Amino acid sequence: MISVENLHKSFDRIKAVAGISFEIPKGEVFGILGPNGAGKTTTINMIVGILHPDEGTVRINGTADPTKPAIRRQIGNAPQSLALYEDLTAYENLCFFGRLYGLNKRQLKERVDYCLDFAQLTERRRDKVATFSGGMKRRLNMAVALIHDPPVLLFDEPTVGIDPQSRNMIFDCIEDLKKDGRTVVYTTHYMEEAQRLCDRVAIIDKGQILALGTVDELTEKYGGQAVLIADLDAIPENMDELPGYMEGDRLRVETTRPFEDLATLNRAGLKIRQLRVDKPDLEVVFLNLTGRRLRD
Repeated sequence: MISVENLHKSFDRIKAVAGISFEIPKGEVFGILGPNGAGKTTTINMIVGILHPDEGTVRINGTADPTKPAIRRQIGNAPQSLALYEDLTAYENLCFFGRLYGLNKRQLKERVDYCLDFAQLTERRRDKVATFSGGMKRRLNMAVALIHDPPVLLFDEPTVGIDPQSRNMIFDCIEDLKKDGRTVVYTTHYMEEAQRLCDRVAIIDKGQILALGTVDELTEKYGGQAVLIADLDAIPENMDELPGYMEGDRLRVETTRPFEDLATLNRAGLKIRQLRVDKPDLEVVFLNLTGRRLRD
């Protein structure tokens, strides 16, 4: 459904995207993760045709050049910067964008009703967007992307700055879109979102893809070992026969065999106050690949 091949984009001397390629089949939720300035939004903007790549091609359903009107009609885009008119009502916003896509009167009524229900804003349809909470605006922003019934949807950081209820509702909506067979590209800073929603994830930094695969594939390849953490009532006198190392009264054991190492601790007669096993997850993978330095 979406084919991105060798995309490059520079702004003056800054190389924002440097040779990104991937394929997204129909019906997949594809996550794009990366630190601030990694090239996520620039990549999205080239897919939807807002930016023209310096090099490379984007194909939607086999056809290149997403700036063509026929191709743009297949794409719904909910940008990180809200694309809404705050002096208009929710109903008026949806009608405005629906008319831009050439929907006739009957189509417009059906799609506006559907999108208001999708965003759970039917009861607020006549209220101006300026009166909405951040979560309501995000939901309406996604509804606008759906107004022309596109098979391809791009959601750029759709849960930034919203309440937990709206966030969970957005998750449910994306899962429903997947069940409906739509193709979704989803960018986020939140690892738990990608783990829940995405069939595959691309981690990008400095305009390049560092890793691409399912969450399980990425954690297996880049997550490192599990860590067995035991808080002890007493520090052992002899560590020679014990795995791991001490941090104060805490024993940390990096391991591929946590249950065997736990048995070793029990045989040593350690008095364990609290115990947990931290398994590698997508956040660990992300930090291992992109580093722990702050990106402001």
